[in-house]
Amino acid sequence: MFKKILIANRGEIACRVIKTARKMGIATVAVYSDADKDALHVQMADEAVHIGPAPSAQSYLVIDRIVEACRRTGAEAVHPGYGFLSEKREFQEALAAAGIAFIGPDAHAIFAMGDKIESKKLAKAAGVSSVPGFLGVIKDADEAVSIAREIGYPVMIKASAGGGGKGMRLARTDTEAREGFASATNEARSSFADDRVFIEKYIENPRHIEIQVLGDSHGHVIYLGERECSIQRRHQKVIEEAPSPFLTAAVRAAMGEQAVALAKAVNYKSAGTVEFIVDTERNFYFLEMNTRLQVEHPVTELVTGLDLVEWMIRIAAGEQLTLRQQDVRIRGWALEARVYAEDPFRNFMPSIGRLTRYLPPEESANVRVDTGVYEGGEISMYYDPMIAKLCTFAPVRDLAISHMRRALDEYFIRGLNHNIPFLAALMAHPRFVRGDLTTNFIAEEYPDGFHAEDLPVEDPRLLVGVAAFIHRRHVEREATLSGQMPGHEVKVGSDWVVRFGDQNYPYTIRDIEGGYALEMGGPTVTVLSDWEIGQPFFRGVVNDDNDHQVVVQMDRHGIGYRLFHAGSRADVVVLTPRAAELAALMPVKAPPDMSRFLLSPMPGLLVSLAVEEGQEIKAGEVLAVVEAMKMENILRAERDGTVASIHARPGESLSVDQKIVEFA
Repeated sequence: MFKKILIANRGEIACRVIKTARKMGIATVAVYSDADKDALHVQMADEAVHIGPAPSAQSYLVIDRIVEACRRTGAEAVHPGYGFLSEKREFQEALAAAGIAFIGPDAHAIFAMGDKIESKKLAKAAGVSSVPGFLGVIKDADEAVSIAREIGYPVMIKASAGGGGKGMRLARTDTEAREGFASATNEARSSFADDRVFIEKYIENPRHIEIQVLGDSHGHVIYLGERECSIQRRHQKVIEEAPSPFLTAAVRAAMGEQAVALAKAVNYKSAGTVEFIVDTERNFYFLEMNTRLQVEHPVTELVTGLDLVEWMIRIAAGEQLTLRQQDVRIRGWALEARVYAEDPFRNFMPSIGRLTRYLPPEESANVRVDTGVYEGGEISMYYDPMIAKLCTFAPVRDLAISHMRRALDEYFIRGLNHNIPFLAALMAHPRFVRGDLTTNFIAEEYPDGFHAEDLPVEDPRLLVGVAAFIHRRHVEREATLSGQMPGHEVKVGSDWVVRFGDQNYPYTIRDIEGGYALEMGGPTVTVLSDWEIGQPFFRGVVNDDNDHQVVVQMDRHGIGYRLFHAGSRADVVVLTPRAAELAALMPVKAPPDMSRFLLSPMPGLLVSLAVEEGQEIKAGEVLAVVEAMKMENILRAERDGTVASIHARPGESLSVDQKIVEFA
């Protein structure tokens, strides 16, 4: 077994690998860029080596620097994590030339499965069910149209070297096929330096289901069940689960056997994933094979009880799999939600900055948190904005969903925006709860983007009850600390009004054992909790007709409170009845008119500015380009006008809503 390994990655996956290596008694080496010098994975590792500037092209993607870090530290093997160099055969070959083990498959398997055209040919030869299509090189748009007609619309045009949704176009007509071929080819060339594309039949209402495989260097390969990954946004996975709520035992076995056949065809060793699309009749078709650890691997670990990273390390060290296919048992249900630093209410724009408060849910038999950040740390503009992978486990799916909803309520993040409201909405969506999933789920359910109105609607008395409880504790303390002479103490009234938005909720409150009772003109609402002032979480039971265990996050906000629950945020103020009457008469301050300005939609770098002062512009004209977290955003004019002044210059770092251009 190895004595020391290097992790050629960063963030949560680097931390994840370090945990398993530590459990196995293996020393670890972290690598880091300028932006990651204080990162959690650097703190956790036994050693750390600086490998270059913040941009990944100058650090995490430089093979020579990783190899040199191994030489300097004596690392015998490298775990690549996912992304970066994990599927670069040149990296595996460079390590092999230096006598360093690669914790993953060999260069042949990486190459064979990395090219989508070649991998589909191999899959077909191995007897793996494939989508009808044309896998040859397409010379021009006319040939693309001819092929699309022969296959039958709709078709998907895909980059051979593609990934992450790049170089993909759906075509339902000749015109769309012609345009899609041109745009997919251009995007493939710019993204992968490889403009080859292929065309295959587009499966309507597809599910994305993948099979986890594990193979050793002795020819033994098994599959570890499936993961349902259909909840995607722009071809990026958002929610994953194991097993799938759709597959039957027979289909699962057939998919698993075909995945194993493909892995054996390339002499695959290590953990890998064979991805399929599945139609409404449970027919399945090979999509691609990922020759690395998947982001969503924790859900497989939770339902199988296996540590995939440990097996990757053992296989790379030459050990044999001790598991037989009949030894694999799927028990219970697991979900994974990807928590990102992004604003779901602003078209999921990345949100960079410092985590001023960070309290993840407590881990238990039902909750797992894989993260690479900590309170006081920063989410950098240079890398993927993932905060954590939040996983829950239970004997059945409904209970796993319930655990996830509670864990999302308990995820306390301040200092930047995050997608927990969106994740909470997905978990509460009736269609998701039913397991009625396709890769079109998000596009169909949120066609105009995600808005506050899309959050689950709950009985307002729940938050009224929590606000009343919190306020009562505050006024009781104020009365105690008032310094009044005996016999002249401040009396705490019993009649109050909770106001949030433009709604008033009057109530009368009285003490009961363990909490308070509220009369609100209907059934008595009782609120029971041991919450104390200063605690960020309110945990308790709100009872109207049924007991309701709740977790509500709480911040002081001016004279009121800001409450977070089930993804929603409520700014509430608790007033006396007279104060509430007067508050209703207060004029509302109109927000400033910012229509004359071009504002940065996200924190990032102003890459270019296409206009100058005094220039006349037309609607749709490019004004500026802002870049952050590998995402380029082109800002265009919404209407005709004239540039009055410039407020930012190329090369400047921008905050969200910072002024860039002012119009006359």
